[in-house]
Amino acid sequence: MELLVTTPDNPVPSRFRAPRHRLLLTERPTAPGAWYRSRQIRGTLTASALFAAGALALSGCGGGGSAGGDDGENGAGAKGSGMRITVSSKDGATGASIGGTRVQVSGGTLTEVKLTAAESGKEVAGSMASGGASWKPSVQLERGTKYKIVAKAKDSEGRSATENATFTTVSSKNSFVGSYAPEGGKTVGVGMPVSFDFDKVITNKKDVQSHITVTSSSGQQVVGHWFGAQRLDFRPEDYWKAGSKVTMKIDLDGVKGGEGITGVQSKTVTFTIGRSQVSTVDMDTQMMTVERDGKTLKSVPVSGGSPQNPTYNGRMVISEKLQQTRMDGSTVGFENPGESYDIPDVPHAMRLSTSGTFLHGNYWGNASIFGRSGTSHGCIGLRDVKGGGGDTPGKWFFDQSLVGDVVVVKNSPEQTVKPDNGLNGWNLSWKEWQAGSAA
Repeated sequence: MELLVTTPDNPVPSRFRAPRHRLLLTERPTAPGAWYRSRQIRGTLTASALFAAGALALSGCGGGGSAGGDDGENGAGAKGSGMRITVSSKDGATGASIGGTRVQVSGGTLTEVKLTAAESGKEVAGSMASGGASWKPSVQLERGTKYKIVAKAKDSEGRSATENATFTTVSSKNSFVGSYAPEGGKTVGVGMPVSFDFDKVITNKKDVQSHITVTSSSGQQVVGHWFGAQRLDFRPEDYWKAGSKVTMKIDLDGVKGGEGITGVQSKTVTFTIGRSQVSTVDMDTQMMTVERDGKTLKSVPVSGGSPQNPTYNGRMVISEKLQQTRMDGSTVGFENPGESYDIPDVPHAMRLSTSGTFLHGNYWGNASIFGRSGTSHGCIGLRDVKGGGGDTPGKWFFDQSLVGDVVVVKNSPEQTVKPDNGLNGWNLSWKEWQAGSAA
């Protein structure tokens, strides 16, 4: 069954719906349930790259004041002053970073910095470092946009200088971004991989992967695996250790992803692994056993896929939780009379695959089916009530679950779910997983 829900980040159904942190230039950070979307701020390049371009020695007679001449010496300032105002984005640049703009002064103190979009005149908010030594924008810049910057400074003797620069940020056509899951600050289950979806085809996989590092406080080795040319996931050999902290460092600003495209993202994201919960669904018995930190928490009767539409086998990760959603069979190919369905208010729905496998509440089935027979089109149903209220197995399991928890299905006549059908890379052996790394 497929979810008919769209979002600004996902105007059409995609491989998963968990809130992803979408790195769009028109958005500020907000959140797999893809789980993933997102909402980011591009960070800095290395210090040497940031300040090498546009560095200007201030001359004595207050000349043109334009930043970033080829020789870096055409600024304006007070005669005899040793002040130097450095603008990281060179005057006249047409492919400037959206997250690397900085202003720095030596031999003086910045007194004012104003950055505006040239066409609209809208000012970009920024923050001054303590002591006025440097300034940076508080938000990421937009791609393909022309900006003007004016920076003013004074030295210890009260002599002033002004630096100006006009530059255009890298265009959408010539850059790539990735939406990722999970979001920073979230607590997720032990099965949650780090997953990137890039908006361009990546041919320089090795460099792109090497500029994304994922580490865990548990010390587990973490390896990346490419699914095609636009998806890159990271996971350890076994599930994450409960209670560990995972840090993802994205350093793609300026990295070549392929012919004519450059990365524009720089950010560090940290999330927490919660308690360990793994639930096993046995299709022979139509029962689900929920284990928490290695101990059985509860056994719950379910109704899985029918013999005609069996549920996938394998390890699946909850990628999205929805209190209520619509499920329309026509979106996943069930259109014939007797097969089609359209339920506008399915309660307590948790996505297990991109192709439409959910574990959800079921209020329309007779109570006798749970724990006895598979009746669905491939989903796993728990007894529930219309509207999702009351004390039901569907509500209980929903409340006990996190995005990233693992659901294992066994003894189904269906094949094992594909590892890229949702967040289900755990169905690859560690050797197979490592073989998909470009690093």
